[in-house]
Amino acid sequence: MTGIIHLVRHGHHGLLGRTLCGRMNDVALDDIGCAEMARCAVTISPRPALIQSSPRRRCMQSACILAAHFRSPIEIVPALDELDYGEWSGRSFEELSQDPRWFRWNSRRASTRPPGGETMRSLQSRMVSHLEQLRKDHSAGTVVAVSHAEPIRAAVLHYARRGLNDFLSIEIDPSSISTLRADGRGFRITGINQRVPA
Repeated sequence: MTGIIHLVRHGHHGLLGRTLCGRMNDVALDDIGCAEMARCAVTISPRPALIQSSPRRRCMQSACILAAHFRSPIEIVPALDELDYGEWSGRSFEELSQDPRWFRWNSRRASTRPPGGETMRSLQSRMVSHLEQLRKDHSAGTVVAVSHAEPIRAAVLHYARRGLNDFLSIEIDPSSISTLRADGRGFRITGINQRVPA
């Protein structure tokens, strides 16, 4: 059985805080992000048997830094992908702040969706399904899953037994670690948004 899953958000990139990147493919870590992930690697314990990654470049780069440190294999997992933001992908947060649909989405995550995109409930469902499959995998041991803020947030809300509309209460910073530990009844949260200071 998988005993521990570390949910790790990718490192810093140049568009962070300015652009809703979503599933943009060409977003790469900057020097800050690479340094963050190197610090992240030394805090993860015990040594993971497997590192999984979202298909996005920024996550795969982050996973590669961790994999080089641990000499662990990497597996690309679509279930760890970012939320599909549909028409909003690639737009600046300044532009989105003028869209009333953006306000509705950020006040009612449980019942709205980005235009042409994915619901938060669908995101949560695919994340939790994947994590539960991992929990039942007797060969895995400790796993690091490199993903994005929204998928990690959705998983944490589920295991904290909180509603999706509480999403703003869960902070998930770049290169942070949120940890799930399995027991006889399922996963319990043993850490949220843990970071090593520079």
